[in-house]
Amino acid sequence: MPIAPKRRTERPALHDRRWLALAALMSPVLLVSVDNTVLSFALPPISAALNPTGTQLLWIVDIYSLVLAGLLVPMGSFGDRIGRRRLLMIGATGFTVISVAAAFAPSAAWLITARAAMGLFGSVLMPATLSLIRNIFIDPNERRKAIAIWASGFSGGAALGPIVGGFLLEHFYWGSIFLMAVPMLVPFLIFARLLIPESRDPHPSPIDITSIVLVMATMTPLVYGIKSFASHGLGTAVIICFAVTVLAGVWFVRRQLRRPDPMLDVRLFTNSVFSGAVGSNLLSVFSLVGFLYFVSQHLQLISGMTPMEAGVALIPGLGATIVAGLAVVPVVRRFKPAHVVATGLFLNAIGFGVMFFAGPAGSDAGLILAFVILGIGIGSAETISNDLILDAVPAHKAGSASAISETAYETGAVLGTAVLGSILNATYRANVSIPVEVPEASRDAARETLGGATDVAAHLGGPAGESLLHSARAAFDSGVGITSGMGVVLMLGAVLMALRTLRDAKS
Repeated sequence: MPIAPKRRTERPALHDRRWLALAALMSPVLLVSVDNTVLSFALPPISAALNPTGTQLLWIVDIYSLVLAGLLVPMGSFGDRIGRRRLLMIGATGFTVISVAAAFAPSAAWLITARAAMGLFGSVLMPATLSLIRNIFIDPNERRKAIAIWASGFSGGAALGPIVGGFLLEHFYWGSIFLMAVPMLVPFLIFARLLIPESRDPHPSPIDITSIVLVMATMTPLVYGIKSFASHGLGTAVIICFAVTVLAGVWFVRRQLRRPDPMLDVRLFTNSVFSGAVGSNLLSVFSLVGFLYFVSQHLQLISGMTPMEAGVALIPGLGATIVAGLAVVPVVRRFKPAHVVATGLFLNAIGFGVMFFAGPAGSDAGLILAFVILGIGIGSAETISNDLILDAVPAHKAGSASAISETAYETGAVLGTAVLGSILNATYRANVSIPVEVPEASRDAARETLGGATDVAAHLGGPAGESLLHSARAAFDSGVGITSGMGVVLMLGAVLMALRTLRDAKS
């Protein structure tokens, strides 16, 4: 009878180590989340070192989240089959190796390719974390606290990105932002085996290659079409992209409905609370990443801050995001989740409203205040929406629910840069004035991005350089009115959506 005593000793051991296991799981969560936004502060030195076009610059930012979002659901299914802890180990190893390759990229094309590979291994890392938390934390109250910490790490990590980036870029070259994966993931590889129990689905769904292809065929043309539309207007390529997105998306949904064991149970979206929570999740991250894309460049290239100074300027917003994510847990016990989420989204709208006035006025204090307001809104809305996503479905569908939650996060990150970033770049190109003194070989670089214009102006010098720099900065800030106005409208729409769809959610 040796098996029974063994079970009695293992169970309490795992229970006693549950918070240490959560601490270990936060390492990949923070890294993947930080990596979504840390690149924002490295865009100026990357522009100077690799001389990317405006489109390449957007792809350097977007391709990581794009691949990550497209593969989260299939990788979640793969983790159910081979084991979630094992998947974490594979993902951590691959992410570390590819990060080193990205750090020494000799060209923009190399960096885009490396970022895509990082997205692949990031998609291996993420689906297992939330599923493992549900497996480790048996008590529902403790699980809600653990999910709140997870959500705060997710949203706080996105805000931490510019601060980490600012510190690294202040002391090292731009590739250092990728090398930080080594000290974060190597200890994780050591402690994961000691602290995190293995878990897998005893009856996993089969790997569906066709569905994986359809997910990517839906996401990739969508983002490319949005970027092309913002840059060049509605053309044949844009129409084809959107048509492919619709056809692939419809095909994917129909395939999931027909299969007895779907890769993604799309019927979950018939639950209004689930759908509303997913939408709130996506739009919160959309607002955060879209804001960071603008403010990181503004503080460095217009206000003249060093990367470290710009990172420090955003610390209040980071603190607000983390504190709000944790403080909202007791709040939701007294107020309806719909009202808590709607309030968070309304604060996002106020943040964009402050940005509408502070950006063109060149007020750094106003932009910092806008980020604090956004941080409070995002931290509270993200925590509760993630909890509602998991609570709105049966326990046996928690794996699919967590994968959808993370997919919404990454999709929001993609669209935040693709939509607001593309519009900002298009407005810049339409309004920048290039002096005749600028050499022909440098005119395209100055016209493509603010970073390119800043570099050209520095080499040109004199009155012509000053004229180009003044025009470029004015053109960049001219786009803030459009992008922040869109942010206000989207967030107000999200408030109405949350009040309507989440009204039946229980505290």
